[in-house]
Amino acid sequence: MDILLLMAGFILILGGLVFMALPIVPGAAIIYLGILLVAWADDFSRIGGVMLVVLAFLAIAGSLVDNLAGVMGARYGGASTWGVLGAVLGALAGLPFGLPGVILGPAIGAVTFEYLKNPEFKRASRAGAGSLAGFLLGIVAKYVVGGLMVGIALVAYFF
Repeated sequence: MDILLLMAGFILILGGLVFMALPIVPGAAIIYLGILLVAWADDFSRIGGVMLVVLAFLAIAGSLVDNLAGVMGARYGGASTWGVLGAVLGALAGLPFGLPGVILGPAIGAVTFEYLKNPEFKRASRAGAGSLAGFLLGIVAKYVVGGLMVGIALVAYFF
């Protein structure tokens, strides 16, 4: 067993779990790469090809949740295409401001763009609240997917 591959795999898995809270960063894919390194470290004897395919599908699902949750939340909150565009642009604009910008950026963007389209603050604020709720629910869903991936890998590796 190659100890360097094993250590790199564990670091990637832990890093993926930490980065799941950030949008755009593919935490599920990072976890998958870590699991792949762990599997490679012992020549795929414990975590084989079928298990890696299942985990790849979970990683893809986690990435889809990451990219669609805020947008779907804004849409559920009644946002028009302008509000959804504002949520996406707000997410990108919020990145330089760290965690507060990442959390509040999509909501502020959705409110701003929705208000520019239709100057009715109540509707615009619902779009922003929907975007924020979608973002937060997306983080929860990503952690569920990431935890499921790690749990499946642990069961395959140790049992």
